[in-house]
Amino acid sequence: MNEREAVTALAALAQSMRLRVFRALVQAGPQGLTPGALSALLGVAASTLSFHLKELAHAGLVTSQRDGRRLIYRPELARMNSLLAYLTDDCCQGQACELRPVPAAQPCC
Repeated sequence: MNEREAVTALAALAQSMRLRVFRALVQAGPQGLTPGALSALLGVAASTLSFHLKELAHAGLVTSQRDGRRLIYRPELARMNSLLAYLTDDCCQGQACELRPVPAAQPCC
């Protein structure tokens, strides 16, 4: 990940509804959620949700997959791990510290 990508990802998450959407997708795990399920879960209008999902997808933080007539949204955990690694790279001026690197793309569920 480079600086531009990190800024884009952080900007996408720096809005409360998008942060809530991303966290809901993380909690849903690999099966993901449909926009309808997300809308009901978060109490947000479909058009508003669509805008936020587009921003998260543009930042590479969520992916969508068509399943028949439905779209399934999933969190892009490898991208989030890359963001966390970028933010903590070279921490503590190269000295041992309490922060540990985030394992790359480990299944969460």
